[in-house]
Amino acid sequence: MKKYKLSEAKKVIIKLGSGIITNDGKGLDEICLQNIVKQICKFNKDMQVVIVSSGAIAAGLKRLEIKQRPKQLCELQAAAAVGQMDLIQIYQKLFSNEGELSAQILLTHNDLSDRERYLNARSTLNNLLEKNVIPVINENDSIANEEIKFGDNDNLAALTANLIEADFLILLTDQVGLFSDDPRTNKESVLIDHAFADDERLDLLAHDTVSSVGSGGMKTKILAARRAALSGTHTIIANGKEKDILDKLIKNEVPHTFLESPSSKLLARKNWLAGQLKAKGIVYVDQGAADAIVKTGKSLLSIGVERVSGEFDRGALVECHNSRGEVIAKGLVNYSSKELVKIMGHPSDKIEQLIGYINENSLIHRNNLVVFKRDNK
Repeated sequence: MKKYKLSEAKKVIIKLGSGIITNDGKGLDEICLQNIVKQICKFNKDMQVVIVSSGAIAAGLKRLEIKQRPKQLCELQAAAAVGQMDLIQIYQKLFSNEGELSAQILLTHNDLSDRERYLNARSTLNNLLEKNVIPVINENDSIANEEIKFGDNDNLAALTANLIEADFLILLTDQVGLFSDDPRTNKESVLIDHAFADDERLDLLAHDTVSSVGSGGMKTKILAARRAALSGTHTIIANGKEKDILDKLIKNEVPHTFLESPSSKLLARKNWLAGQLKAKGIVYVDQGAADAIVKTGKSLLSIGVERVSGEFDRGALVECHNSRGEVIAKGLVNYSSKELVKIMGHPSDKIEQLIGYINENSLIHRNNLVVFKRDNK
């Protein structure tokens, strides 16, 4: 198996479970959070970091003096609404103490299943990362219902990894990693230190758990690793209670489980755009735009578009054709076909003047564009 170095990552998702950031049902463990935040700030100097944090419901239950985790959804939603205030205030304070900016993002499943909202979320996250802001993401538990709940923040973290095409997903839990059996009941169980995320044998090792402060277990972490692998993201499962855990992971000084994506990030992205989504239209680009796309990996701008075929909304997959009618790329558009007819051939700084608003400066951002043909004249 090829060795992948966390130290070489450019984008990392760090998921903090309730068992890590809460203190045995006594509320948020600020000391543990402070230690993790300090390490994340070190990470952030060399790579872009996104946090997916549990703990809102646990914090709310503590504030509301509810000792047993309720089963009714409305009670969990109420606890989340109360606890989210404490959670984000602590993050803001801790990051501010380290001289870093943080931002709160609350998501529901619909935000990532609807293509236009997917693009909005992706643009917001990437913009924050470019500004060196550390996003703190949680499920919008206070309004989510059974139909739109992610189910657990392991899944949310994996979807976020897909969203920004992270290199690594780090799941910090109360266990060292994935074992051959539950180490709390079987002392002879051994750590699985390295496996492919799609290895079916992992299913035999998975266990569900539901505690007084959170939900999930190793089963959800394996499923999260598989979902993350769809975008070429590798997953690490490690003990978040270990002192300086992130520093030790980057130096490979602590036991953990590494679940490798079987596909490279570029190949996974290309397969997703090429095979799983059907093109809704075609944009015909001039030679300058074709060269910019295929030779230098640039985004497609409206000024480079000569003609539009088909009807599509923002977020749709479209083909990019060169002057000879050959498919050179596919990508997700930031403007509908009706909007594009008005702005094609015009520079980006004229978009707002032409249609009254601006979604993005690019028609298709390079992160949402996959090249298929090298345009040799």
